[in-house]
Amino acid sequence: MSMPQGNSQPDETFDYNQRYGITPRKRWLAPAIVIAILGVSWTLWAALNHAQPELRSTLYSFAVTGDREITMKYAIERRDPDATVICTLLSIDIDKNIVGQIDDVIEGGEGKVERNIAIPARIAPVSARIAGCRIS
Repeated sequence: MSMPQGNSQPDETFDYNQRYGITPRKRWLAPAIVIAILGVSWTLWAALNHAQPELRSTLYSFAVTGDREITMKYAIERRDPDATVICTLLSIDIDKNIVGQIDDVIEGGEGKVERNIAIPARIAPVSARIAGCRIS
């Protein structure tokens, strides 16, 4: 291999990127910044909005008070103290079947309310739970 005759010095203006049509592009930067700002904003909104739900229920305890009855102690917290809340309470037997169900209506008043409710059952209950609460 021999060097071509003439100019044996490399050309200072020679650029492989220019020769092969490769141009540096940063077109992805602006959309990436916009998507990142939107993503962070949505994450903050979702976290703050769902950190304080409209209604929250907490089961404290339950105790079997008879052959066909179980007593449950629970609390609700609501954002709007004047809202009426209906909670569906369940009693469950040893085979995890629902053997009793009631709807407990909590009228407006305080933001946090604690309740002791007896749930009748058709056979001996062993457990109780809150199926769900809703604002009506």
